[in-house]
Amino acid sequence: MLKIKNIFFIILIALISACSSIPKNTSNGCSIFNERYLWYKHAKSTEKKWGTPIYVQLAIIKMESDFDWLAKPQRQKLFKVIPFKRPSSSFGYSQAVKGTWEQYKNETGNKLATRARFKDSVDFIGWYTDKTESLLKISKKDAFRQYLAYHEGWGGYKNYKNNQKVIGLAKKVKNQSDKYKSQLQKCQKKLNKNKYIIF
Repeated sequence: MLKIKNIFFIILIALISACSSIPKNTSNGCSIFNERYLWYKHAKSTEKKWGTPIYVQLAIIKMESDFDWLAKPQRQKLFKVIPFKRPSSSFGYSQAVKGTWEQYKNETGNKLATRARFKDSVDFIGWYTDKTESLLKISKKDAFRQYLAYHEGWGGYKNYKNNQKVIGLAKKVKNQSDKYKSQLQKCQKKLNKNKYIIF
């Protein structure tokens, strides 16, 4: 009986580790989904539900957390050496802050959503980009301006021209989005035919 419990525990740890570890090549959409086929299902579902292209979803996550499910902003330092509080409550794949995450859960009814789960994170990005399109008339395919609104917030978007740093980040998101789009065009048919769930 003890041996069976040990085997079950080892399998459980292996599954958790596989699900939570960062993909080996986060710059390649096909590589990501070859490792995490279930992620493709979630991203595809988000695309169908909200209309946000998979390549835009991936590009935002790449910039925000580089697919680290436990990502947090680095702590500020007192006197440049003493660790202090974090600059925001951003967390998880999407780096959503607590307040916006609560708004997402309330508006979608997804009460059990967690920022450390890929499925919920891409759904959050779909919800957010959908609201951005509605509020600011920015196409969900426009990775550059969508990211500006994602980073600065709907209220702060109008002032983005004064922030060269965020413009630089948005350009990187646009470039990465274009790369993901090109990559996925080469492997999406194969992914759509795959009936197996690979963690």
